[in-house]
Amino acid sequence: MEPFKNKISPDLVKCLGLHIERHLQGFDRASYEAAILAELDKLELKQRARLIADETGKILPDTLDAKFHVLRSILHPLENEGVDRASNCEGIRGWGMMPLGMVVTDHGLDDFEKSFALLKDMTKRATAEFEVRPFLDKDQERALTIMTPWVKDDSVHVRRLVSEGTRPRLPWGMRLNKLVEDPSPTLPLLEALKDDPEEYVRRSVANHLNDIAKDHPDLVADIATRWLQGADRNRQKLVRHACRSLIKQGHAATLTAFGLKPPEITVSGPNIKTPRVTYGGAVSFGIELRSSGRTAQDLVIDYLVHFMKANGTLAPKVFKWTKVKLEPGETVSLSRDHAIRPITTRVYYGGTQAIGLRINGKDFGFSQFELVMDGT
Repeated sequence: MEPFKNKISPDLVKCLGLHIERHLQGFDRASYEAAILAELDKLELKQRARLIADETGKILPDTLDAKFHVLRSILHPLENEGVDRASNCEGIRGWGMMPLGMVVTDHGLDDFEKSFALLKDMTKRATAEFEVRPFLDKDQERALTIMTPWVKDDSVHVRRLVSEGTRPRLPWGMRLNKLVEDPSPTLPLLEALKDDPEEYVRRSVANHLNDIAKDHPDLVADIATRWLQGADRNRQKLVRHACRSLIKQGHAATLTAFGLKPPEITVSGPNIKTPRVTYGGAVSFGIELRSSGRTAQDLVIDYLVHFMKANGTLAPKVFKWTKVKLEPGETVSLSRDHAIRPITTRVYYGGTQAIGLRINGKDFGFSQFELVMDGT
């Protein structure tokens, strides 16, 4: 897969130079492009965007109105297209919005109305989810007052921006500490968007709620309980995705919202089939469940891999597995392979690891296996 940083490419820099030249008298296109291209290749994604934003800010006119006029003039005429649509001879869009949005944030924090109007136009050509956040941090009430009517906007990108831009813990974005502490100001926005006709928007609502769940799990469980009443398939999917972390954690109120009761079962396992696993292979295990309840029960089955840390202790990581409906007295056998291969988010250490189960939030079993690293 091509690195994301390559989205902010020399071709994009040259395309920006082309369009700025068309709308800014006296612009030295060659010097502008040379200043950026001399440094671009050695930088990562956000650093590349930052470099372009800084160089663009230097060459724009002095007044905010004139700056924003140039930025708006170079936008691609087509709106509401995907983030990955490349800029071209018609205008800037897609990943080109990242550095241009930074310019708005750099120069427009003292004029919310003009800045939000431009960011609204920009988000239709990709997203301005990172750029609205400094405004929310500076004056949350004022920013939300501007954004609230956007829940009814015709543009799917604008509606999504309402939810995504206000997420308390947006990945890659600055943390909105006021909303981490008290998420109540954004709850009416999520309420208005929960049945949006576009999954792109509903997915954002779910991720926003998942952010809130990290600090206010009971609040999200209450919302899930309410939203699931009479919910259609789309809203059910939204709520499941919103509560994914709480379900993995076995949060009792959340499990109750989904009708999941404490399991009445006997468990055999997990039974490790590969007691010695070489790095790059997979640990195989099986379980057997037998219902001891008097009525049918729905079971959400996850498993935990207790990975060895550098200090020799074990740290569990929860993985989704499956769902089963178990009738009274019924027995079911399940098996699973979990690959242990290189990933960017984990460093593996050889030695004793373990597998456990989490069923409807309750933990069962602890079976060990040995992980053998290369050359050991």
